[in-house]
Amino acid sequence: MWEPPGVQACAAALAGALLLVLSVLVVRQLLRQRRPAGFPPGPPRLPFIGNIGSLAMSAELPHVYMRRQSRVYGEIFSLDLGGISTVVLNGYDVVKECLVHQSEIFADRPCFPLFMKMTKMGGLLNSRYGRGWIDHRRLAVNSFHYFGCGQKSFESKILEETQFLIDAIKTYKDEMDQGENDLLSTFSKENLVFSVGELIIAGTETTTNVLRWAVLFMALYPNIQGQVHKEIDLIMGYNRRPSWEDKCKMPYTEAVLHEVLRFCNIVPLGIFHATSEDAIVRGYSIPKGTTVITNLYSVHFDEKYWKDPDIFYPERFLDNSGCFTRKEAFIPFSLGRRHCLGEQLARMEMFLFFTALLQQFHLHFPHELVPNLKPRLGMTLQPQSYLICAEKRRKCTTVLGDYLV
Repeated sequence: MWEPPGVQACAAALAGALLLVLSVLVVRQLLRQRRPAGFPPGPPRLPFIGNIGSLAMSAELPHVYMRRQSRVYGEIFSLDLGGISTVVLNGYDVVKECLVHQSEIFADRPCFPLFMKMTKMGGLLNSRYGRGWIDHRRLAVNSFHYFGCGQKSFESKILEETQFLIDAIKTYKDEMDQGENDLLSTFSKENLVFSVGELIIAGTETTTNVLRWAVLFMALYPNIQGQVHKEIDLIMGYNRRPSWEDKCKMPYTEAVLHEVLRFCNIVPLGIFHATSEDAIVRGYSIPKGTTVITNLYSVHFDEKYWKDPDIFYPERFLDNSGCFTRKEAFIPFSLGRRHCLGEQLARMEMFLFFTALLQQFHLHFPHELVPNLKPRLGMTLQPQSYLICAEKRRKCTTVLGDYLV
């Protein structure tokens, strides 16, 4: 169909104007996304979305992708997450350098606009570093002490939960009773809601998935499970309930739990940090307000500190005499000023739940059906759903009622 020349010229002019505007926007965005002078190098980025496309399209999980990129660009490199300049730390040395040696600078949290609107940067996990966060952390620590964390009184609470879990296995139930604790309210209601919510979610989600991985690996490696059974039988016997005091006498069990935490990396990228002021790390300039990702997965698979890191090997935490030995590069609870304040509680829960289960049951896969071991990423790094047989050990009798102290 014939159109007048004026209409064609108008359409061409409009298309040219739109193309010009689009070109200006793209160039402007490229200039905004340009790495500042002295900023760590990183993979090429696209306008507007930066490296988000590469992360989304990669067949690897984000922490694995970032570790692979570190082999190209170095232990400290940069990503652009949709216009958000981000620095990724890989390996124990650089993580320690930032979170410990420059702890105050790297103790802040990033200000993502949508997240700020939802939370107003309240609570403990995501609040900005400063007096408010220090006050709330002090309140949380005091609350743990108030409820007896690390003491015998708290041990009985954990063992009570173990009773619920084992009763559920015995009666083929899928749900476990949960108790509620009332916390003292001293700060604003809004901040308290965020703080308590974070503690509950962070505590239950991580500890639950550690135990799910531990059960999976015991069924996967029956020889390791057998060693744990022997140590439990030797120290606790068949009927005495587990105690937190038993931990120091059970180096192999302690080593197994540490290897589960190292190998499975429940929170592989930790919680994002941010710089509260300009920083210099290994000659690179990191401006104030830069988002910082600590790749804890890369720390726990750092060949400099771990021999054959891709092998599940609890003995790496034992010395030549069979005693448990701590490893410097073992940081599942992170490092520095923002390290997990519930670490002691988590360790107590994991040890008591794990030993109580293994004291009572032999764990194996039904019909030798080994599940898919590839983790899935949710709030934490979780195992795929799997079936497990919890077979009653012959020499054990039910004394778990004694847990209800």
